[in-house]
Amino acid sequence: MKSASSPSAKQRSVKPSSATNKSKTDWGRLLDPSTESVPTKEHPEADIKHIVGGISRTGLKPAPSKALVSLRGDQDVLEWFKAQGSGYQTRINAVLRAFRDASA
Repeated sequence: MKSASSPSAKQRSVKPSSATNKSKTDWGRLLDPSTESVPTKEHPEADIKHIVGGISRTGLKPAPSKALVSLRGDQDVLEWFKAQGSGYQTRINAVLRAFRDASA
């Protein structure tokens, strides 16, 4: 006599099969190179900033290391850089680099 906890005595749960096994994927549209992708709310057109952020630096020179500095500047200048959007520190660095290169 088998105990109720033995694997063979337990009832197996059976997953109900789908009513149809037909795929709902439109393979013809996906495989047709002439079809254009149309941006939707769920899948908007790619933003260039998003694409540029994903580009790897393969084969490029390593980016120069950064140094942490504390800098005093006019509040209005800092606010102007910040008002331009994210990446204001990078833009400040670019302005300083341009000044350095122009002074050489």
